[in-house]
Amino acid sequence: MGTPTTTPLYEHWHDGGFIISQAVGHRSVDKILLSMNAVVYQAGTVLGKQTTGTTAAATALGTNTGTGTFGAIAVGAGALPGVYAVEFDDATHYVVEDPNGAEVGHGVAGVAFSAGGLGFTITAGGTAFVPADSFAVTVAAGSGKFAPLSLTATDGTVNAAGILYGLVDATAADASGTGVVRAAEVNGNELIWPTGATGGQIAAATAQLTALGIIVR
Repeated sequence: MGTPTTTPLYEHWHDGGFIISQAVGHRSVDKILLSMNAVVYQAGTVLGKQTTGTTAAATALGTNTGTGTFGAIAVGAGALPGVYAVEFDDATHYVVEDPNGAEVGHGVAGVAFSAGGLGFTITAGGTAFVPADSFAVTVAAGSGKFAPLSLTATDGTVNAAGILYGLVDATAADASGTGVVRAAEVNGNELIWPTGATGGQIAAATAQLTALGIIVR
């Protein structure tokens, strides 16, 4: 008589199985739109939100004396959607403020600037800039869609914004789903983090979830 064999049973994540507790009613969850990503999203996937676009444009604020011009603007990680202000202190030096009015860096005409999620070079023109010459750099808003947390994204999904409640197939098109976006306790052992995420990166994302009221146990 042969030895009986048993086929292993591989259990997948259950919808909402990572939740320890949540607020009364539906306060903890929202209907969300998941970006097409050629994947089937699993329950418990930590999500980011596409809050920032990939393009930006510069325009003069009022009438500038200086005739210098902006080169191409690169939008990188840490950029905020909205209007950045670039104001000259003298013929060559300027200060950059983000859409919240916080100073993000100082620059010099003719030298590449990179701070606050923006990269650009202002080329001096035939007429020098004067104090108070200024530009508005408008960073486009993102789509508002959700996608798996990314460690390198520049569209806002580098920041944790929620957790996917249940399995969603987004292999062929954007798809609707349910996200746990506030006021909940969750089991950290059942969350799905980006491949290769370090302990420090997970800790930083966990702090972002905590700020939303999502406590990882």
